[in-house]
Amino acid sequence: MVIRKKNIRKYALILCVLSFLLPAQPLLAQPAKEVAPQERCPVCGMFVAKYPNWLTQVRLSNGTVKFFDGVKDMMAFTFTPASFGAPGQAAKEIWVKDYYTLAWLDGRSAWYVIGSDVYGPMGHEFIPFGSAAAAENFRKDHKGTKVIRFDEITEPLVQSMRHGQKMR
Repeated sequence: MVIRKKNIRKYALILCVLSFLLPAQPLLAQPAKEVAPQERCPVCGMFVAKYPNWLTQVRLSNGTVKFFDGVKDMMAFTFTPASFGAPGQAAKEIWVKDYYTLAWLDGRSAWYVIGSDVYGPMGHEFIPFGSAAAAENFRKDHKGTKVIRFDEITEPLVQSMRHGQKMR
């Protein structure tokens, strides 16, 4: 009986340790839903299904899903949802696609390259990656100025990248 209690304690301890080592959310996950052909970006008005490699999604606190043709417009919406028809709504989930693999990523966990020679549908863009190493390699290969995390993206940075953007 004593041996059995020791084994149970041992396994419980191992389980506790493993639960702390596993990430809270998987890096590769599923987006909120598929995009319909008629979906438009609430920021620029472009049909987002035409740009599947640049597609991003936000699930709002009320459960509504919004689609964007790039991280830049998604971030503009996230900072000021009322400006784009969603007053009082916060981004509950944010989804972006890894630039190289096109796998869906939790946007808050991704790394972003800014200032590169790669342009999205609306010009300069935050280029998302699932790892720091992939982002750094891209930065070097494409003359990027910096690798940043989600919480380093500010409204003034987004606005500076949106300045002068035109639909293509």
